Amino acid sequence: MAAIDALTAGGVLLATAATDAVYVMFTSAVVTRRRVPAATWSSIWYVLSSYAVISYTENWVYVAFAAAGSWIGAFVTITYLHRPPGGPPVGAAPE
Repeated sequence: MAAIDALTAGGVLLATAATDAVYVMFTSAVVTRRRVPAATWSSIWYVLSSYAVISYTENWVYVAFAAAGSWIGAFVTITYLHRPPGGPPVGAAPE
């Protein structure tokens, strides 16, 4: 097993956290049928995920950092986007 580089591990964790945050935003834009934001979030999603994949293909241990980052990104973003039950979906047009 190769040594773990702390900078790479941190980069993978942050990249996957950002990737999942962007994925949640992409899904929100798709659900509310906003084409331009959905397309924009989608392109950002692929750029971020490519960094993580390229980094952890060199050492499988980085997959653990990717998984942790993924969990953090989704959790924080869903917390940020939380709406009270029965409220309008994120990005919905005002009535």
